[in-house]
Amino acid sequence: MRHAFVLLLTTLAAAQQAAAPAAPSYGTVQPPPATYKFPLNQTLSYTADWRLFTAGSATIRVEAAGREHRIVTDADASGVVSVLYHVHDTVESFIDPQSFCSRSVTKHTEEGRRRLDTNIVFDYTRKKSVLDETNAKDKKKKREENDIPACVTDVASSIFYIASLPLAPNANYSFPLNDGGKTAEVKVAVEGREELKIPAGTYKTIRTRMTSNTGKLKEKGAIWIWYSDDDKRLPVQMKARMFWGTLLFRLQKPPA
Repeated sequence: MRHAFVLLLTTLAAAQQAAAPAAPSYGTVQPPPATYKFPLNQTLSYTADWRLFTAGSATIRVEAAGREHRIVTDADASGVVSVLYHVHDTVESFIDPQSFCSRSVTKHTEEGRRRLDTNIVFDYTRKKSVLDETNAKDKKKKREENDIPACVTDVASSIFYIASLPLAPNANYSFPLNDGGKTAEVKVAVEGREELKIPAGTYKTIRTRMTSNTGKLKEKGAIWIWYSDDDKRLPVQMKARMFWGTLLFRLQKPPA
């Protein structure tokens, strides 16, 4: 079983594996409004539940890095799942906080017997994503280039990009996401407001639903993210529903 949090992120980019449409339409990435504040220097800690088991833990942290912002996600399997399937993954994303365009992504992946180191650079001058990947076990290397529009998000930054949107009742949004492969269009629907009681406390939230019309999410699953209904817009709960089951992520404590 692939680690829960990694699956949540990578299913956002599942359309990378699908053929590119003849006339791609991805939506656009909008710069964040002046009222949006990144949760700088705060660590968001989650546990992931699958059926009756705690599948793992994950953290997300956003830091200033010169003129860019650095988003770091760490994920580890735990309990019964860790015995069946070892996972330790790190994703590091650099974005332009003025435009929300992703600049680069690095990944260290340990899943079962797989060991991969991946680097993705978004070359907006050439409108290409450039992926370089090394298999740590056999040292085989892979290089791949794919077309991108004028600005894309990535699997980590997309969570905060949605938080920056107006999220008006019943609104729908779309934007491009790239994970080194073919660019996917992510669609977001604002489903409503909901009060949640989670380990971190009780929150009034805005529930959003993410889908894609291509790749593994097409007619097979969806991702929900509950954002705190305040100026912080923290992702306090996330749920991924795929054809084999549902994964639930809950914030464990107020960010520090």
